[in-house]
Amino acid sequence: MDPDDFTFIDLFAGIGGIRIAFERAGGECVFSSEIDDMARQTYEEAFGEVPHGDIKEIPASEVPDHDILVGGWPCPSFSIMGDKEGMDDERGALFFEIERILKEKQPHAFMLENVKHLKGIDGGEVYEFIESRLEDAGYHVSSKVLNALDFGLPQKRERTIIVGFKENYKFRIPERNGESRDLDDVLLDDADVDEEYEATDYIKEKRQDAVKDEHVFSPSVWHENRSGNISMLPYSCALRANASHNYLLVNGKRHFTPREMLRLQGFPEDFEVTGAYTRIREQVGNSVPVPMIEAVAKEMIRTIRRGEIKDDTQQATLPTGE
Repeated sequence: MDPDDFTFIDLFAGIGGIRIAFERAGGECVFSSEIDDMARQTYEEAFGEVPHGDIKEIPASEVPDHDILVGGWPCPSFSIMGDKEGMDDERGALFFEIERILKEKQPHAFMLENVKHLKGIDGGEVYEFIESRLEDAGYHVSSKVLNALDFGLPQKRERTIIVGFKENYKFRIPERNGESRDLDDVLLDDADVDEEYEATDYIKEKRQDAVKDEHVFSPSVWHENRSGNISMLPYSCALRANASHNYLLVNGKRHFTPREMLRLQGFPEDFEVTGAYTRIREQVGNSVPVPMIEAVAKEMIRTIRRGEIKDDTQQATLPTGE
């Protein structure tokens, strides 16, 4: 593989957050796949191509040769917010489509993304199973839980990152990129926000009652958890595709605009998402923190460029991640 001229494929592509990250690392996308029709429209408008559909229906022989496979396979079955059915759930079982393509195409490397809780399912047994299958496919595997807050985004979004190489490189997944961005950099001026994003008077009054004995500060994001407790934070909790409409409120008064949600995920300012507001929330909530993935992608390419291989002692003692 030439680290200065590499190709990648974008599986479970969503609206293309991982693609943007790997293009910024110097790669060329030669294949994409996404099943959601609205996300496919957004992807086409952003990149000028319509992703292929259901990956289960695409033989590996029809996938172009590539240097790196990337993808964040659907995660509801692995999420704390989901039913924790793991590999028995059809969405979680889509991992086997990744394994199928890795085995036949044997790219030089891969990068996969999923929810933080992936490593905790069944006492770690699900993750151990996944890692063993990736190793059996011929890869040296590393993994780590990363947080978008450590990559210059005011969003607490923790994700499991899994990286594999055919070669046993000296590689560590980066834990931060040193950049910093706060809510002031993300939020629009209230005067520029349409009234349609205002919460109802009932919701606003309910939020005010919940925090009446606390110090209220601005800007802030008011987060309602599953128990109904309200927290005021100087950052956003993770954007979720199917969360309650009032799960996150700016200053306890309004919902995020599409532009603000895209900024929380680190998308370019000219990126647009197709659909009504509910579908935009789904698409952006299902995507990834672009700067976080970009940092991983660039470290992968630097590692391949250096070409340093672990010696026997390092292979025996270096951890693979958290």
